[in-house]
Amino acid sequence: MSAAVAFDTLKFVETLEAGGFTHAQAKAAAQAFADAAGQELATKRDLKEVEIRLEAKIDRVEARLEAKIETSASGLKVEILRWLVVTQVALAGFIFAAIKFVK
Repeated sequence: MSAAVAFDTLKFVETLEAGGFTHAQAKAAAQAFADAAGQELATKRDLKEVEIRLEAKIDRVEARLEAKIETSASGLKVEILRWLVVTQVALAGFIFAAIKFVK
């Protein structure tokens, strides 16, 4: 993260007083703003780095999900073929039994 930015509290107080704030209000607002501005803030570069890391992580998760889907699809194909063979054998047996019954 980047370093804190310098902040001119006197100028800030004077600007607020010119806008109608009392001296106490302007001083309190300036202090609150200085405290907030003194904290570490993210820069565009920081955000870009986070974005790059998140995109890479999303790509890895996406690849894992695609692999799982492919594995599941293969397993599903096997199950469908197994069901198809079993039903065809059962149908053939039913037809054979029906022909024997009719004769």
